[in-house]
Amino acid sequence: MITAAAAARAILTSLHEVMASRAGVQAKLNQIVDIIGEKLNSEVCSIYLLREGMLELFATRGLNQAAVHVTRMAVGEGLVGTIAANIETLNLAEAVAHPDFAFFPETGEERFHSFAGVPIVRRARSVGVLGVQHVEPRRYEEVEIEALQTVAMVLSELIANAGLIDEEDALGADAHMTGHERIAGLTLVKGLASGVAVFHQPRVTIEHVVAEDTEAERQRVYLAFDKMREQIDRMASQAEFGMGGEHEEVLETYRMFAYDEGWSRRINEAIDSGLTAEAAIERVQQRTRMRMRQIDDPLLADRMHDLEDLSNRLLRIVSGQLGTAASLGLKGDAILIARNLGPAELLEYDRRRLKGVILEEGSLTAHVVIVARAMGIPVVGRIRALRAKVREGDHLLLDGDQGVVDVRPAPSLIEAFEARFARNRERQAHYAAMRDVEPVSADGHRIRVMINAGLRDDMPMLNLTGADGIGLFRTEFQFLVSATLPARERQTRLYRDVLDAAGDRPVVFRTVDIGGDKVLPYLRHNDGESEENPAMGWRALRVALEREGLLKVQARALLEAAGGRTLNVMFPMVTEPWEFDAARAVFESQLAFLRQQKKVLPDAIRYGAMLEVPALAECLDLLAPRLSFLSIGTNDLTQFLFAADRSNPKLAERYDWLSPAILRFLRRVVLAVAPAGTDVTVCGEMGGRRLEALALLGIGITRLSITPAAVGPIKELVRKVEIAAIRAAMDGWLAQPPADLRGAIATWAGAHGIDCE
Repeated sequence: MITAAAAARAILTSLHEVMASRAGVQAKLNQIVDIIGEKLNSEVCSIYLLREGMLELFATRGLNQAAVHVTRMAVGEGLVGTIAANIETLNLAEAVAHPDFAFFPETGEERFHSFAGVPIVRRARSVGVLGVQHVEPRRYEEVEIEALQTVAMVLSELIANAGLIDEEDALGADAHMTGHERIAGLTLVKGLASGVAVFHQPRVTIEHVVAEDTEAERQRVYLAFDKMREQIDRMASQAEFGMGGEHEEVLETYRMFAYDEGWSRRINEAIDSGLTAEAAIERVQQRTRMRMRQIDDPLLADRMHDLEDLSNRLLRIVSGQLGTAASLGLKGDAILIARNLGPAELLEYDRRRLKGVILEEGSLTAHVVIVARAMGIPVVGRIRALRAKVREGDHLLLDGDQGVVDVRPAPSLIEAFEARFARNRERQAHYAAMRDVEPVSADGHRIRVMINAGLRDDMPMLNLTGADGIGLFRTEFQFLVSATLPARERQTRLYRDVLDAAGDRPVVFRTVDIGGDKVLPYLRHNDGESEENPAMGWRALRVALEREGLLKVQARALLEAAGGRTLNVMFPMVTEPWEFDAARAVFESQLAFLRQQKKVLPDAIRYGAMLEVPALAECLDLLAPRLSFLSIGTNDLTQFLFAADRSNPKLAERYDWLSPAILRFLRRVVLAVAPAGTDVTVCGEMGGRRLEALALLGIGITRLSITPAAVGPIKELVRKVEIAAIRAAMDGWLAQPPADLRGAIATWAGAHGIDCE
């Protein structure tokens, strides 16, 4: 079977003759569509180019010639417009079945069924579309699609040299960007920052696409790979975050991609098709971007971002265009702007001057976010078309708490931002002074205030906040940043380090909670099928009990790490008592094994369960006597109780934590386990909000596990509250709920001198 490289080379050979001829540009385009149509045995081949913001039919074989320069469509309109808008490939056996299909009668395309199209890309933006059509319904072969993508690169060079595309459109820039603009995104790392806009990486413009000497191009790529790998190894060895940390595993995974043979093989295949080294790297990079847009798995998408970062690095090396904002040096306080960013690239920057990062893409589980968090740099992501809104050197105010960025702010806005910055520093200083103050209520009740953690780097927060311990250590973080299943020895080392850092304060380890939005590429569902409702599917304890080896390894690692100490372990997403019993049995069997091996065992083991599924509340009278403690995960519990996906922005603010339904449910849980004397802790964002925490104290919660930043504010709140008074008020409100329970609690707090903002 003919390879993609051979098919592309056959077309490029013919195109090279066309491009070298003295014919006019329109004549060349007419010849090109004929060549492609003939080589791919396709009845239609058409080229659409971006002019004055519209996609215009410039040349066609098979459609009505009268439609040339007449048929125009907006970006995003029809199949061609969709390809340009999303910079994606479409391959359809039946074009009319696609939801974005639009019919243009002047083209005479009604008799054609199949359709395939690829974007013509310049400077990372669509400047046109190359499409083919066929009468018979069929999907084009992968070899044909790859040939089209390669030809599209050649077309990009041709039309740019001929001045057929509007460079302003290609750059997506607005020459009149002068006024203030506020743009919203997704908070990835919280914090405030002010500085000038610095673009991480000027795009490498590829001037020559078709290779004259294939072997020479191959050698250029080999040398570039060697240099890139040396850079990655050097940066990884120089990373400074103190002792240990999950970011080290992130960098190790990043290094693994740099040495990936599959990636270099795909670039070599692109060179075989007749492309220059730069064009081959860009060709593979474009394909990677298209794959990224098709990946629903957030973890796999993040891994693809790492490969994108490495592609950019390799392209700069092979082209000799090594200058980046990092290598040129930051001149002052800077906010870095990038499509996406790899962890190694972030490490290149001067941490004294890099104040914040804005990403066009990015996600909460991205490797660069883990590293940025360790560096203390606020990050906002998911802001599209940044170059169309921000110019190099623009003053930016980055609000990582709210997920917004102010571009070119007015003096009054800057003044207000700086005042807020100052207030934040004062407030943090005030809360930091609460470190050694015990959270004892005004009427003498001692409340336990602990923190949530998941990384080695979180451990110093115990001393900085004066928290009572770690009420939730998320063990899955180690799994999420690893390229393969973490070995038992690595798990043991992490858990022992955490216990050593905690000293005599308790640490509650939650067994691995994967699945749902935390999918591991190396641990897939047995049948390989995607889930319509992953949050309610194959995840957490359900995975651990089915893949018993996973839980056995973790159990042994925890037991060995806790030798001579108390081990607190809890199981996530317990739905029925038998699941808790089955998980505990795994630990007990590993305990017996270690006893036979004469290993040092924990002095005591306290087993707990997380209540996230409402069904468990109906069995607490049966389970509570077997529990040492119960932790309530309010984030998942809320979405299950209200049947409201917490990731759906339309529902995010619809259901209130201070609704009677939630508070009545939680109080019923507290009362259900009280006869057994089981400790109850609320873990999650609810406990870290002052007004919500006040309500929790009112229903009998005395243990909270919250983010480190919330410890100071919650300690201060506790010391102002009379527990008996808020419990009496809450009893009345829950018996006869007011129309606005949140408002009633806030009014009560204000009347008692308690600031809940």
